[in-house]
Amino acid sequence: MKSFLGLLIALVAINTNLYSAEAGMPQLDPTYWASQAFWLILVFTILYIAISKFYLPKIKDNLDNRENKIKEDLDNANIFKEQSEAKAKEYDAILENAKKEVSRIHFDSKNILDKNIQSKKVAMEKEIEKEILKAQKEILDLKKNSISSIQTISGSIVSNIIENILGDKLNESSIKATVDDISKKNINKYL
Repeated sequence: MKSFLGLLIALVAINTNLYSAEAGMPQLDPTYWASQAFWLILVFTILYIAISKFYLPKIKDNLDNRENKIKEDLDNANIFKEQSEAKAKEYDAILENAKKEVSRIHFDSKNILDKNIQSKKVAMEKEIEKEILKAQKEILDLKKNSISSIQTISGSIVSNIIENILGDKLNESSIKATVDDISKKNINKYL
């Protein structure tokens, strides 16, 4: 029914003299409609093929690459976090063992008043304190190194995202300063 109605309208339009076509609007003249339809279909087909075959795959690849880079950076950050947590647990275990050892030595030293034992006790306590300080220093160094690594990775991510979105490369020092500023505000949560 619709095709019949369309055909009827087309026949009436072809047989009817359209006054506006005579007045200077050739696009309304039915004799040109076939060529106009041909060029319309040709142009939109070329546009469709160009967009679907050339532009959209490139855009999709860029989005996929960016997503993969972000996932990789987040995985690296999680690995650094797990390493620092493992070092913190190791530090706690060493500290707990050292406290037990000190308590045991202290209890033994009360029972035995020998000067030799007293001097050994002092030496062992100093050695334990050195080990505790060494372990604390290692943990602090690991935390600081992991935070600086995270800042470097964050700066790189921000630079890449801004460059991909804006197309321009920003000043690395301003990006680094911004990341450092944000890190300083939030660093107390992790130390």
